Amino acid sequence: MAEQHKGEMTTREAGKQGGARTAETHGHEFYEEIGKKGGAKVRELIEKGKEMEEKR
Repeated sequence: MAEQHKGEMTTREAGKQGGARTAETHGHEFYEEIGKKGGAKVRELIEKGKEMEEKR
């Protein structure tokens, strides 16, 4: 792993800190909503992939 200097943080630490801050400011409902949006996008991509396979 890369050497850490005083005052710097890893990408993982920054992500964890940002996620905690988002949870504090937006709450549980925010995560539910973005989860639904993400799930809908995944389903859309799967359907497009299936359509492309059928065209082959």
